[in-house]
Amino acid sequence: MKSSTGLTRTHFILLVGALTTLVPFTIDMYLPAFPILADVYKTNASSVQLSLTACLLGLAIGQLVAGALSDMHGRRKPLLISLMAYIGASIACIFAPNIYIFVFLRFVQGLAASGGLVISRAIVRDVSQGPELTRLFALLMVIGNLVPLIAPSIGSGVLLFADWKGIFVLLTVLGIFLLVLSTSRLKESLPPEKRVPSNLKSTFGNFAGILKNRQFTGYALAQGFLIGGVFAYVSGTPFIYQNIYGASPQIFSVLFGMNGIALIIGSYSVGRFTYIWSEKRFLETALYTATVAGAILLAVVLMQGPLWAVVIPIFFFIMAIGVVGTSSFTLAMESQGHVAGSASALLGLLPFILGAATAPLVGIAGENTAVPMGLVIFSMCLIALLSYLLLAKNATSSIAN
Repeated sequence: MKSSTGLTRTHFILLVGALTTLVPFTIDMYLPAFPILADVYKTNASSVQLSLTACLLGLAIGQLVAGALSDMHGRRKPLLISLMAYIGASIACIFAPNIYIFVFLRFVQGLAASGGLVISRAIVRDVSQGPELTRLFALLMVIGNLVPLIAPSIGSGVLLFADWKGIFVLLTVLGIFLLVLSTSRLKESLPPEKRVPSNLKSTFGNFAGILKNRQFTGYALAQGFLIGGVFAYVSGTPFIYQNIYGASPQIFSVLFGMNGIALIIGSYSVGRFTYIWSEKRFLETALYTATVAGAILLAVVLMQGPLWAVVIPIFFFIMAIGVVGTSSFTLAMESQGHVAGSASALLGLLPFILGAATAPLVGIAGENTAVPMGLVIFSMCLIALLSYLLLAKNATSSIAN
C-alpha cells in the first residue's frame, strides 16, 4: 500500500533512512584521517577538530533554515536544493588549499547536509503519529546508526588505497545518489493547505510557540545535551585511541564501530519493546544510565586506566544515546503537527550547537590526555538528566494538528 509520498512503506523507510545517513557519513567517515589532515595542513589537533566544529555549526544553522523552509514551501523542493548544495561543497573540500578554507567548506557541507536530516524527519511526522511514529522513527534510527558502525571503517579503508581526498570523493558520490533517488522517487508529503505563511515574523513565531511548550523544551534539552557529549567522544577518540593508546586507524574503526552496535541496540529496544515500557520510562532509564557511565569514564581517565576501561563505559553511554535519541524525539514530536519541520529543526539544533562547542574542548589540553573528554561527557550527561527531571517529567503539552 502506498502512502502520500507515493512509495510503499518499505521503500519509504529505505529512502528516508538513506537521507538520514547523510549527516553521520559527513561527520564520521573522515575521522580516521584526523592525524593525516594535521600533517597535510601542518597544523595541530585543535585546528583539525575545528573542521568538525564548523561542520556541526553548519548542521545546526542549516536545520533551522531547512526546517522553516520545508514548513513554508513543502518538503521536496528544499530537500533537492540542499542535496545539490551538498554535492558542490563536497567537491570543493577535495581542493581546499589550506586548513582555513577546509574548515569553511566543512561549514558549508554541514549547512547543506542538514536538509536531508531535518526534512526526512518532518516527512516521517507528516505521514505517521502515535505508536506508528515511534516504530518508524526507531527503524530510521537503526538505519542511521548503522552508519557510525561502518563509516570510519570505510574511511580507514579508503586511506589504505588513497589519500584523505578519496573520502570526500565518496561523500560526493553519496550526495549524487541521494539526489537522483529523491528526484525520481519521492513525492511531496505536505500539501499546500497545511503549510505555514511564508514570512519572517511567522517563522520566528513558530519557533517561539514550540519552545513555550515546557515538555517539548525539556525533551529537546535532554536530547541536546546528551548528544552534545557524543561529539566530545567523536572528536576526542581519534587522537586518544591512536595517540595515547597506540591504536591503528583500523583498530580505531573497529572500536568506533562497536559503538555503532550500541546505538543500534538502544534504538531497536525502544521500537521493539515500546508496548512493554513507555517511551518516557525508556528515556528516564537511559538518562540515568548515561550519567553513571559518564561518571565511570571520568574516573577511569583521571586514573589513566587501560583502553578497555575507557571503551566499556563509552559503550554504555552510546547505547543510552540510542534510547534517548529515539524516545525523546518521539515524545517531543507528538505535540507538533503542521510545524513538524520547525520542531524537527529545533530538536536537531541544540545537539549540533553543543557539539560545536564541545568538539574543540577535548583537545584543549593537548593530544596526550583524555581528561577533557571524560569531563565534558559526564557534565553533558548530568545536565541532560536535570533538564528532563526539571522540565519534562511532570509537564503537560498540547497537541498541534
